[in-house]
Amino acid sequence: MSTSSLDKSSSGEKSRWPVWLCWLAMVLDGFDLVVLGTVIPTLIKSQELGFDAVGATFAATVSLVGVGLGALFIAPLSDRLGRRNLLVACVAWFSLFTIAVVFAPNVAWFSTFRLLAGLGLGACLPAALAYMNDYAPAGAAGKSTTRTMTGYHVGAVATAFLALMVIPSWRTMFVAGGLAGFALVPFLWFKLPETLPPVHHIPAAASPAGASPAGSQTRVQAAPEEERASFRDLGRKPYPLIAAGVAVASFMGLLLVYGLNTWLPQLMASAGYSLNAGLALLLVLNVGAVVGLLIAGVLADRHGTKKIVLLWFGLSAVFLAALSIQIQNEVVLYAAVFVTGVFVFSSQVLVYAWVSQLFPVRLRGTALGFAAGVGRLGAILGPAVTGALVAAGIAYPWGFYVFAAAAVLAVIALAFVPQTVPAVSRTGASVGHS
Repeated sequence: MSTSSLDKSSSGEKSRWPVWLCWLAMVLDGFDLVVLGTVIPTLIKSQELGFDAVGATFAATVSLVGVGLGALFIAPLSDRLGRRNLLVACVAWFSLFTIAVVFAPNVAWFSTFRLLAGLGLGACLPAALAYMNDYAPAGAAGKSTTRTMTGYHVGAVATAFLALMVIPSWRTMFVAGGLAGFALVPFLWFKLPETLPPVHHIPAAASPAGASPAGSQTRVQAAPEEERASFRDLGRKPYPLIAAGVAVASFMGLLLVYGLNTWLPQLMASAGYSLNAGLALLLVLNVGAVVGLLIAGVLADRHGTKKIVLLWFGLSAVFLAALSIQIQNEVVLYAAVFVTGVFVFSSQVLVYAWVSQLFPVRLRGTALGFAAGVGRLGAILGPAVTGALVAAGIAYPWGFYVFAAAAVLAVIALAFVPQTVPAVSRTGASVGHS
């Protein structure tokens, strides 16, 4: 991909602005991961806006539905409208409706605003990851993706700390999230170059006779309508098997991420650990996630993403199953949860990194949106299944067995996905891609 449209510093190196801005966009996504979990106990206890357990469950589910719809139907627009344009629009949209939550008069409006905010958030993640994979140097897709996604868990940890300071003033949480988004928008607009140029470049040597000298670049018209990306492309060879394997793995990966972030404290309490210990272990789990992301990206670029993502999901299954055994030594317990976080959360992000490598640039946003959108179904099912186990009184140890089984299913699904795939035209002819 030509980088002529990308912002450069005076030294000729790529600007660091896109790296930090996409990372900050993921921090906002991380805010959404835990913000409802921090305010729902207060809303139920005070019954403000008419909240009860049923209303809280509805609001949480609707939020995730919005994120899933945004990933599936809005994120693919980045392949048509440009990564930068969609990212700016998504952050502005999310911020507007996050602020709107503060003015919700009842549960219905609260849930509606969360649904609308979710549309922007759902498209934000695939757009940011597609952007960073366009912008990353060749051979650095794994590190670029995992490094960007550390913002997701940093945002989750920062939001949890903010909640400790301001709760029970739950409205402050949404004011902070909305204002942070609005503060980011002008930087995205002025400092983020577009990675998809409005026209394509081809070597002059490949153009008709009479073109400019060999080695120069000739501007040609933008891709015609029939070359624009859509979900239908994922149903054309060789992509159906790849899309199916990625969908299953993404579903299982986000089932683990949301299931553990929602229920780990309760699972540990069911195992006989104190509630404070459970909350501390949740923090340790997310710290492990950040460390795992930094390690996984480097290894994926060095040894191949397929090998590392299979290994990561496999080790996730082992360590999740091991947590079903009561650990009496506190140091060993915290170490076990930390290592589990290292593998579980970065497994899901490696799926995104692999998607960016498997699909050509013109399909990258669409494929990432598909993976993230299907994954959000797992994000809804994970907390629901674990909650059912909690209600049945068998969350420990069966919750950990369910999580381990999900990781195993991800390994099986990804085992059938090839390491690399040649790009194909709309007619099915192999054309190769960079």
